[in-house]
Amino acid sequence: MTTREKMMTNTRKPSIRSLRSLRDEMVSVAKGERAPSEDAGQAIFSSAEAVTRLLNQENRHLLDVIDTQHPQSVAQLAELVQRAEPNVSRTLSKLVEAGIVEMVNGEGRTKIPRLRLRELTVRIFTTKSTDQVIEAH
Repeated sequence: MTTREKMMTNTRKPSIRSLRSLRDEMVSVAKGERAPSEDAGQAIFSSAEAVTRLLNQENRHLLDVIDTQHPQSVAQLAELVQRAEPNVSRTLSKLVEAGIVEMVNGEGRTKIPRLRLRELTVRIFTTKSTDQVIEAH
């Protein structure tokens, strides 16, 4: 198995949970009433809408450029997608937090964006508000 394949298999998938549920769990763990859940520390979205807001058309184009053109810096990525570098930097921070992108050290202080997830499957229930991520590759 290549390093890249190992990285992709070890990626913890994002999940969708209500903020209240997350807060209740954190308080319970802090009080010692329970152990942290297996998904502790992974990216959490409050809803399927939050996932779709992050993965809007503009950001998906940015992810496609990362995947296909392999920019060697945030500045190069910004140039390729014709967006301001601070804007691209903020977007990358959100994508890193969600576990979709990682930043790899380049030369000097340069950070190189790399795609971690190519596919995210979300189950949306029509009668409940408990959507969930069921698969991430």
